[in-house]
Amino acid sequence: MTDEKLSFTQKLRKENEIITDIQELDIQKSQQINTTTQDDIDDDAEKLPIILIPNTILLPHTDMTLNLDKAHADKILSVVNDDKQGIILSPKRLPNADAQEVEFYDIGVILEIKDLSQMPEEYLVELKVKDKVEVTKITEQHGVFYGTYQTVAEEDNITPEEAETINESINATVQVISGLIPNSGEYANKIIEKQDTQTKVAEVFPYLKTTLAKKQELLEMESTKLRALKVTQLLVEQKDAMLLQVEIAKKLNENMTEAHKQNLLREQMKMIQEELNMTQDEESETKTYRERIMEAKLPEKVEKAALKEVVKLERQGQNNSEENIIRNYLDTILELPWHKEEKTEIDLIKAREQLDKDHYGLDKIKDRIIEHLAVLKLKGEKQGSILLFVGPPGTGKTSLGRSIADALNRPYIRASLGGIKDESEIRGHRRTYLGAMPGRIIRGMQNAGKSNPVFVLDEVDKMTESINGNPTSALLEVLDPEQNDSFSDHYLEVGYDLSDVFFVATANSLDGIPGPLRDRLEIINLDSYTANEKRHIAEEHLIDDVLDEHGLTRDDITITTDAVDMIIEKYTREAGVRGLKREIATIARKIAQKIIEDDGDESKKPYIVDKDDLHDLLGHEKAHYDKVDDENPAGVVTGLAWTPVGGDVLFIESIMTPGEGKLKLTGQLGDVMKESAQIAQSLVKSRLADVLKDSSIDEKDIHIHVPEGAIKKDGPSAGVTLLTAITSLITGISVDSKIAMTGEISLQGKVLPVGGIKEKVIAAHRAGIKKVLLPCENEKDLEDVPDEIKDELTFKFMHNIDEVLLEALNIKIPENKKLDINQDALDAMKI
Repeated sequence: MTDEKLSFTQKLRKENEIITDIQELDIQKSQQINTTTQDDIDDDAEKLPIILIPNTILLPHTDMTLNLDKAHADKILSVVNDDKQGIILSPKRLPNADAQEVEFYDIGVILEIKDLSQMPEEYLVELKVKDKVEVTKITEQHGVFYGTYQTVAEEDNITPEEAETINESINATVQVISGLIPNSGEYANKIIEKQDTQTKVAEVFPYLKTTLAKKQELLEMESTKLRALKVTQLLVEQKDAMLLQVEIAKKLNENMTEAHKQNLLREQMKMIQEELNMTQDEESETKTYRERIMEAKLPEKVEKAALKEVVKLERQGQNNSEENIIRNYLDTILELPWHKEEKTEIDLIKAREQLDKDHYGLDKIKDRIIEHLAVLKLKGEKQGSILLFVGPPGTGKTSLGRSIADALNRPYIRASLGGIKDESEIRGHRRTYLGAMPGRIIRGMQNAGKSNPVFVLDEVDKMTESINGNPTSALLEVLDPEQNDSFSDHYLEVGYDLSDVFFVATANSLDGIPGPLRDRLEIINLDSYTANEKRHIAEEHLIDDVLDEHGLTRDDITITTDAVDMIIEKYTREAGVRGLKREIATIARKIAQKIIEDDGDESKKPYIVDKDDLHDLLGHEKAHYDKVDDENPAGVVTGLAWTPVGGDVLFIESIMTPGEGKLKLTGQLGDVMKESAQIAQSLVKSRLADVLKDSSIDEKDIHIHVPEGAIKKDGPSAGVTLLTAITSLITGISVDSKIAMTGEISLQGKVLPVGGIKEKVIAAHRAGIKKVLLPCENEKDLEDVPDEIKDELTFKFMHNIDEVLLEALNIKIPENKKLDINQDALDAMKI
């Protein structure tokens, strides 16, 4: 008996182990599959017991042998009838102990037990598969299933010519498959010896690798020709799949063999070179590494660590899995600048000229940078505090770092830290990890090639903590002058001196920077540009840069000052000049297209771009700035707010409705503004108690709304405006529309200082405001506001809310808390 047959029969023997479970299903399960009791059995009908062989479907005209243990053999003999016959009927799915029903296929075959012989440890059962049948009814008797059946006749429509072709195809395919499977010659010979096509197909059928449902479809086919062709096709596909697997395995083996062969040849060549004393004439790569390390004169600890890795490389040999890891590490060590650069004289005059050349305005920022450079010069260029430029996008934070590098004649390196979540991005990955590499700091030093570059760390406020650590914590060592002379990178595993690096950090906001990191930085705020500053930047820097990027010159295009002013006012709304540069670039592309269409006609140059041409070049106006109305009704007050793109005016509206004295807030207000509104309401009720006691204010709700509700608004600067709006509403006194205010309030009625004064004052001037109310402690911040704007505005500085109400509403609250207002206003309150 062949190994293939034994393997197949053993598989059947294991699968037959669940026959007992199927046949011992209780009567309830039998009823659920349309079974009947013994009283319902028709004694005259043709029926046979059902023998279940899971996951197995056989065709007629098949002889097979099963190896079964004694228990299973006895079970089969107890099930079959006196003629030792039964019906093989497969379930549509394998039943189990929890199954509530067994669903069978309708088509099966009759099985006849021809012989049962005892072996040393099992029984050898010889079977014959006879006719194909259709089971029309399943009954149950004493735990045994019986099937009422009728024989299914098949259409034998294979011609002799077709049979010969099918036989040849099966024989050829089986021979190929048997050649791929060891010890399968007897199985192949048995199939090839069969001359009858149906018998040959039936012999092949059990060995097809396909699904149970597909085999059942083949059994149910009435045409023997169609079945034979389909079986032949499946057999050929199986052969092709096996050949493909063999080919893939062969290629893998060839590659492994070739690599092993090359490794042996290299080892032999090395031994031959040693015997012929050729190693002194032909340098190896490991020797090159050793010499490079000695010539580099690395610090003692670094040299020791590098030579240790060289020894490992020499022991590993070539094509070892760790070879590339060691080489990458040694390359990193050798590429890093380990020695301090010679001190160069810092020229403060040159630095000032460079800063003025690259940036318009920013006088205080430039002064602070020059002061920092002066300290470096006195200290011998030893890096002191780290500069942090904070400001809105497009205000020149990163370009200031490049200007500092140009002024000091040092390499310029920039690393963007926005979105970093992994501490390893700063400290590097340990070399035990696949694909390990140094952190961004060490990689930046590799690119610099010198130990004293100007290193810009962009967007330090946009790093976030994750399960992989907190990158902001890793920056503490980088940016601390007391610690960064021995910065520890996980990849290097040796300290690296960063003390000569001029670090500059940038951020849009301080909110995302933790306190310990902020403490190591010297914060320099970059405010929004005024319209005048933007005009100068555009005319002195942006236009030339854009023209150069687009292959144009001043001889090709002229953008008038009026056009620049209109672009700033009508097409951009930003604190910086990034959007302004984009709009100028759009104009440059349009003009470039015209030059090409005009075939470079010199008579039409330069193309003049005036404000009247902007609609055709840039489309409709994109920016909108609020303008104050001529008059404000009672309850409407103009406030000032800071946004990431500069300052803006904020119209706070309020009305009273019948209710229970509640406060309703709308307009996407944040928690801080909501609390400011509640404080303002409480202060109004407290300070105006004597006036309100005869009114019905407690029977009315106050609704406060801040327009542009789709935009979230929050911040501690709207308390004064909210208080004034509520007081104006309940007194009926209107606030001059040309007055704007900002400031926070306390429950004691004090006016507290706020930030963003420069941006807010610029926004007030742009909106047509004439008088601005500010906290008294913010008076010093007016130094940052351009003189041309301050000259056109009147400023009043408030200590408490009494001064606010007096200035905004002309209401004076004497010490007895009784208001000195006219009777008409009081009558208006009593609705």
